[in-house]
Amino acid sequence: MPPDRAAAHERARQAVLDSYRLSETGAEQAFDEIVRLVTRLCGAPASTLSLIDRDRQWFKASIGTDCSSTPRLLSICDYTIRSSSPLVIEDVARDPRFTRLPVRIGGEPVRFYAGVPVHGHGGHVLGTLTAMDVRPRALEEDQLDSLQILARQCERLLELRWFGLEQRRLADERASTLRKAERAQEYLRQEMEQIVETARLDPLTGLLNRAALSQLRGDPAALARLDAGTYCLIVLDIDHFKQINDAHGHREGDRALRAVGEVVEASVRHDDVAVRFGGEEFLLILPQTTLEAALEVAERIRAGVAAMDLPFPVTVSAGVAAGDPAGPLPEVVFEAADRALYQAKQGGRDRVVVADGVAGVNG
Repeated sequence: MPPDRAAAHERARQAVLDSYRLSETGAEQAFDEIVRLVTRLCGAPASTLSLIDRDRQWFKASIGTDCSSTPRLLSICDYTIRSSSPLVIEDVARDPRFTRLPVRIGGEPVRFYAGVPVHGHGGHVLGTLTAMDVRPRALEEDQLDSLQILARQCERLLELRWFGLEQRRLADERASTLRKAERAQEYLRQEMEQIVETARLDPLTGLLNRAALSQLRGDPAALARLDAGTYCLIVLDIDHFKQINDAHGHREGDRALRAVGEVVEASVRHDDVAVRFGGEEFLLILPQTTLEAALEVAERIRAGVAAMDLPFPVTVSAGVAAGDPAGPLPEVVFEAADRALYQAKQGGRDRVVVADGVAGVNG
């Protein structure tokens, strides 16, 4: 057979073997009983149901052998499946094809071998049913016939196994079909949610955008979080961002924005809100947060940005203000944080300032 055709045939044979899903299975009584019958009918101390996998021979059932698998290239059974006909070797030691046979019977080398192919779908040979002995000998005609009959029984057991697998597959497909309508509906719902969510996110940083902030102002759940106790607002601005764009180009400017967004996102809690508020400005809403804790968050962001590994230095300035449900409106608190940001800019940048004018930790 030409090499290309032989390779295609082997791929098809392996696919058939894989379809039986045998590689992860252990011993099964029906197959064990067949190899036991082989030893009795053939008067041999060892028998195997050998399956030829990609690079190994392994025994689905065996009796009398000292191993459970061998390299494929060192197996007589590999030769048997390629010849696709029964093979009887009365004295293995005299056959130069099998001088490195690794199978042992009670520690002794195999001297007698008889193997009958075991077929699967499409006539592909999956393995062999064998009888082996430690002494050279012949095999009677009725013993070879018995070995072939038992090999066909192995094929029937394999077909029953495949049929069961196929029935389970069809049952799974039917169950899957029944769920498809619900899954399709759920998929469409999630797609719509994703579209809405995408519209709320800044495509560059992945943070919420200004439109999303407007939606939050009308969201009762979001407002309830602010009404639950003291909250803080942090307004951040990238220092000298126009100079970054002018000196390094807008692509590097976008890179800086993304990097700052990553630092911001990594510094806030799940319930906090981080918004890209303007071109290089960010707003953080921290529900149920004290001024001291908000100052720590702002300073952590400031230090994280200053430590970013970029080809050019990037820093941020921040203003922090605290709000209370019983106090001024959030818009007033935002104006206070924005004034604090202005003071941070006027004070030299790369620093955090609270709304009452007390400076945070300077950079």
